[in-house]
Amino acid sequence: MEPLRDGLVRRAVAGALGAALRGELPERARTAAVSRVTHQSEIARDGWAGLVLSLRSFVFTTAGALAGLAALAPPLLLVLLPPLVLGLVLFLLTLVPTASRQRALLGADEEYAALAGHAASGLRDLAATGGSALVAAHAARVAARQADAARSLARWSAVRVLALALAGRVPPLLLLVAAPWLLRRGLTPGELVGALAYLSQALLPALQSLMTALGTAGGRLLVVLDRFAVPPPPLPAAPRRPTAPTPAPRGPLLALRGVSYAYGPGARPVLDRLDLVLDPGERLAVIGPSGAGKSTLAALLAGVRAPTDGQVLWHGRPPGDTDPGLFRTLAPQQAYLPAGTLREAVAYLRPDADEAALAAAARAIGLEAVLAAVGGWDAPVRPDRLSPAERQLVALARAWLSPAPLLVLDEATSHLDPHAELRAERALAARPATTLVLVAHRPATAARATRVLLLDGARTDCGTPGELAARSALFRELTGAFAPPASQPAGLLGQPDGVQPVARAGLADRGREVVADGAGREVQAPRYPGHRLALGGEPEDA
Repeated sequence: MEPLRDGLVRRAVAGALGAALRGELPERARTAAVSRVTHQSEIARDGWAGLVLSLRSFVFTTAGALAGLAALAPPLLLVLLPPLVLGLVLFLLTLVPTASRQRALLGADEEYAALAGHAASGLRDLAATGGSALVAAHAARVAARQADAARSLARWSAVRVLALALAGRVPPLLLLVAAPWLLRRGLTPGELVGALAYLSQALLPALQSLMTALGTAGGRLLVVLDRFAVPPPPLPAAPRRPTAPTPAPRGPLLALRGVSYAYGPGARPVLDRLDLVLDPGERLAVIGPSGAGKSTLAALLAGVRAPTDGQVLWHGRPPGDTDPGLFRTLAPQQAYLPAGTLREAVAYLRPDADEAALAAAARAIGLEAVLAAVGGWDAPVRPDRLSPAERQLVALARAWLSPAPLLVLDEATSHLDPHAELRAERALAARPATTLVLVAHRPATAARATRVLLLDGARTDCGTPGELAARSALFRELTGAFAPPASQPAGLLGQPDGVQPVARAGLADRGREVVADGAGREVQAPRYPGHRLALGGEPEDA
């Protein structure tokens, strides 16, 4: 039984991976593949085991019971066999319709699982765009179809119960009705009792067990095997990865042309007709309130999601025309670390990295403490034994070592302290011809960026930190910045000394400059050697 289950799992995994690597795996197919691996393969194993056991028991038990009846009196077979055969035939006729209804129920189950997974991944965006009601209505329709499929399956199950009754309850009744006729033909009472014992203790239980197995496990087995029937496509050949970042061609590294994205038909777009151009070496910070679409934009930039409208171009070409591993690296907030050694985790995107490259990555990102704690590059690492900050450092070192010219960090430094975040960010930005996209909430991230993209639902604004601080109230609210002095009359806040608190990058460049602490108060910010105050009051090393 286990080889059958293992073979089905390998088939499902190979098919899903092959389709994903070709970009041919839609959202629903992803959750369907998970259902096949985790649930449907177990159904197939249990169903096949039940069929084999029931069929073996039926064959031996029926052969013995029929031989015993024939030895007692051949006329007994004339009375007992017709209802048994009729019930079995009726039952077999219900197998195909029942399997069809079972298939419809499984399809409705996969559709509901896909919808639930899709909605769960975009809860923040749904809340921000007001699409919860539309998704709830769609979920209600899918649930209704699932309930209809379950009711249809239940009706055919009732027909199956009728066939079971015909084969299991009618033969004993006929034997009692035909007893006078059988006694007149020379059958003794002892033979009649023996026939009833063969029927009730051997033949009928075996037949009912077989019919139950065929109707439940057999029907489900046919449907599940049909899901695995499509042969998996061959996996594409792994592209040869260079040992160092490939020099970028001239022109924009990445461009978004009228990009819109919505979670489902009729939903309000999370991003609406967004145009964006990123040049090699640029550092872009993406900020905005929760649910504004920052993670959605990161997925679009990395080619993980496809826009519902517009184009995402890598070096002027669609993502499907470029090997993603050679162009971009996406580092999410919850870093994925494969089971294995620290060397395998860091060199995952550059398997041929030598000791010098690994050491350079550790020094640049600040991984030395983690390296010493786990016992070296070749020590086995359990991801659950590492802290969230340590896992993020490993993921950042992996991104630093990758050959991709585009690095997309989606809250990838959220568990690091400001100084560790600054070190990692500077190391990644210092790579040759690297374009860095940072999705973050910390104001200092925006202050250090070349440009800042401000998202607020479907509305966007892009510019330098100083430009957005001058014209965007939302930017000032998110970063704790204040508008430049020219935008406010002197003495507006009522300072007796006439000093206006102005937040900007490198604010405390002069000793004891007055700054706002974000709580409506003023504090003196003394100048420390090698230390300055970044946008929003976060420390930044000089």
